Amino acid sequence: MDELEWLADRFEESRGHLRAVAYRMLGSTAEADDAVQECWLRLSRSHKRDITNLQGWLTTVVGRVCLDMLRQRRSRREDSLEELVPAVATFYEDEDSPEEHALLADSVGLALLVVLESLDPAERLAFVLHDLFGVPFDEVAPIVERTPAAARQLASRARRRVRGEAPAADSDTTQRREIVEAFLAAARDGDLDGLVAVLDPDAVGRSNGLQVARGALAVARGAATFAPFAQAAQLALINGSPGVLAQQADGGSRAMTFEISGGKILEVDVISDLEQLRHLELARLD
Repeated sequence: MDELEWLADRFEESRGHLRAVAYRMLGSTAEADDAVQECWLRLSRSHKRDITNLQGWLTTVVGRVCLDMLRQRRSRREDSLEELVPAVATFYEDEDSPEEHALLADSVGLALLVVLESLDPAERLAFVLHDLFGVPFDEVAPIVERTPAAARQLASRARRRVRGEAPAADSDTTQRREIVEAFLAAARDGDLDGLVAVLDPDAVGRSNGLQVARGALAVARGAATFAPFAQAAQLALINGSPGVLAQQADGGSRAMTFEISGGKILEVDVISDLEQLRHLELARLD
């Protein structure tokens, strides 16, 4: 048996595992198969027969392929959840083996895919690899281009979102108010440095709950574009926590809510959707 045939046999032994990882990452059987095929192409070109842990190497490669695909998907903004969900309904109608069905069935469902689709690609990969497949954070870290500690934090954030839990928030209302005031003042002045100073390095910016920015600088740049909103804004208690509220030129309202932990803003959500605004509990913050 030559080297390529040997690699092909070893790859087939891991195909079910790789497809399971890719499907949980991408939510589409077709894209999962594309990712697995790309993984094989990279293996066949590298002739990595001397790898001690071939499945671990393959998992790393398919993870990176999926991460690239998710980032491309986000940049194109072409795929919607509605386009991805039907793949679940037909997933078990293919001709895979019962063993592969069992492997892929674990933790796959509409509810999980809906939540995973809302995650940042790096969060999604860290959560899938560690929580669903037991890959150590030391191995996850280089795939998501973070330190092991940062990879652990990514997975923790994803885990909270999957469970429907809010991040552990700072309980000191006075400190939270000061941070929101600093954010609002910097936004009014278009002060990027001031905005970055109060944001967590991995801060997330959302619009009506949908992620639109990741990273302190990206969120700060987005906040700077809301200068007219910031000029007319005032502090308010939103769902019992310091936030920002303003009237828009068209007579409508816009709110900003914040998730704060460790003295830094983790998430900023700009809410303009009327239905979402109706469900907010608002009070003056003197």
